[in-house]
Amino acid sequence: MNDSLNYFPAYTITEVAKFLGIPPATVRTWVKGRKYSSMAGEYFSKPLILGAGSSLLSFTNLIEVHVLRVIRKVHGVRLDKVRTALDYLEQEFGVSHPLATVKFRTDGVDLFVESLNQLLNVSRSGQLAMRSALEGLLTQVEYNAQEAIRFYPVIKSIVIDPTISFGKPVVVGTGVPTSSIVSLYNAGDEIEDIADEFSCGIEQVKAAIHYEAELLVA
Repeated sequence: MNDSLNYFPAYTITEVAKFLGIPPATVRTWVKGRKYSSMAGEYFSKPLILGAGSSLLSFTNLIEVHVLRVIRKVHGVRLDKVRTALDYLEQEFGVSHPLATVKFRTDGVDLFVESLNQLLNVSRSGQLAMRSALEGLLTQVEYNAQEAIRFYPVIKSIVIDPTISFGKPVVVGTGVPTSSIVSLYNAGDEIEDIADEFSCGIEQVKAAIHYEAELLVA
């Protein structure tokens, strides 16, 4: 069992969906799987993401959902290609959470990873690939040598870090939860006063208010 805070059960499915701005049903399908029917009968589509061992999800799971959303919704990579890539990385490299630990690249069709200075097409079971103009997927995720450690839902303004404020969204460099800022703002405090209260910049306070407003309509 991994004792890192990255793997600590901290979020509900609804919270992860809210933080990432995607439907809870999508998150639930990716972490719980789903039943579906066809002419041949009923089937079960297994989860793509291994949960935290309870009804709650971890920071690692949050990153996995984010990366999977980018792969599927932004770059349009087919789900069967994703599943092949994840299965290959787990079986060949022993990676249990590849979506949060491996830096993927894509051409919009396949998924690629660097290994021993070679480019592997992991959605085609590790075929060697030609180097070309492949897009990186991870502009909002910060990594150390092993895994994702921070997620920036608003680039460099708001951060989700499992070691700060129990992994809730906070203003970068302050540790102040965005929810605390919005509580004062909704109570009628002026932005300048809130900035003084929390030793934040005015633009940071505005970013927190904007971020929390976006969560309400996600």
